Amino acid sequence: MHLFERDCSLQRRHQKVIEEAPAPGLTDTVRAEMTEAALRLVQSIGYVGAGTVEYLYDPATTEFYFLEMNTRIQVEHPVSEMITGIDLVAWQLRCAMAQEPVVLAEQKDIAISGAAVEARLYAENPEKKFLPVPGEIKKLHLPDLPGVRWETGYRSGNTVTVHYDPLILKVIAHGPDRKAALQRLSHALRSMEIEAKGTNLSFLLDLLDNPDVQNGKIDTGMIERTVVA
Repeated sequence: MHLFERDCSLQRRHQKVIEEAPAPGLTDTVRAEMTEAALRLVQSIGYVGAGTVEYLYDPATTEFYFLEMNTRIQVEHPVSEMITGIDLVAWQLRCAMAQEPVVLAEQKDIAISGAAVEARLYAENPEKKFLPVPGEIKKLHLPDLPGVRWETGYRSGNTVTVHYDPLILKVIAHGPDRKAALQRLSHALRSMEIEAKGTNLSFLLDLLDNPDVQNGKIDTGMIERTVVA
């Protein structure tokens, strides 16, 4: 079965910054073609478990092209969880522990509910080509907000080291539609409190306020082309 699609076009240095589900502007016809192609692929190799089939999509022609398959749960999986109400980590564990095939759900029972958008907060400097900024996180307070989910392994007093990816946290916002989800995400980022040597917080807020982002006119080169001088 499939859990529809995600859009991960907003990237810097070929790494995702903003992810959302469902993809803005994607028609039901293209969605059906994409998901059916993904199912044919995994069925052809007898794949069992969570996996993500990635495509390059050309909105001008509505053509899509196979890029790769990730045989794992991806960092942006929460947006799929938020629009479907399915705990993907729990499903993956059930599949991994099962001695017999596990019937988790039927495709007809899985539906899209609203929209969800995820942002990645990094210890990095957007003005210096997103170079990491390791150091102590003196304060980190994440408010409890409706429709907002925080995921982090850091607390106040922890240190972002040079040994790992400088991702501090993910924040995911869900709403009845894309506009509401974007508004909740922006509000969450403005409401959080963080004192660190350097983060991309201001960059994320500027990106979410960008009219093209608001209107869903996004592509993989947008950040380098229009946001970063």
